[in-house]
Amino acid sequence: MNQALRHATHGLAMCATVLSMSIPSHATEAAHVHGLMHVDIAVDRQVLTVQLESPLDSLLGFERRPRTPAERQAADALLKQMGDAAALFKPDAAAQCLPTKASLESAALQSTAPAAGNEGDKESEHADLDASYEFRCAHPDKLTVVEVGLFDAFKRLQKIEVQVAGAKSQSKQTLRRPDKVVKLTR
Repeated sequence: MNQALRHATHGLAMCATVLSMSIPSHATEAAHVHGLMHVDIAVDRQVLTVQLESPLDSLLGFERRPRTPAERQAADALLKQMGDAAALFKPDAAAQCLPTKASLESAALQSTAPAAGNEGDKESEHADLDASYEFRCAHPDKLTVVEVGLFDAFKRLQKIEVQVAGAKSQSKQTLRRPDKVVKLTR
């Protein structure tokens, strides 16, 4: 039981570290920049966690509730695409990481049914998409990079600000097209 509690406490500490690293960049409305995405990556024992935040405009071309059938179809396709962690993030093959969880959140995309009036549109005029992914790695000691497929998937995306937290260090990186590789610090 003590070992389980110690693992849980360590996991919470890693999450707190990642969140504390990301609060300044997400805390103000000025952080909402089209073409920019924020990604936080944490490695804790055998678990690789990836969290991201992006304006919907960078992914869809609009950032409000879908209004037309074509916009609803694009939003549904986005949610499906963003749910495929293995296609968007490719950890070192030698680490043998498999996706175990994916969650997506966006006030504007909670339901892709037509909005019931203008009130919903006003609430989400500058809407974001938040996503969280978890991978379980058989050989975490061989995990040194993660290839990011976000630029290939989203043509409007121009820059990704990445923060990495490992057991012993933290780092920041900026990816610009055509960069795809995030180096993990150990």
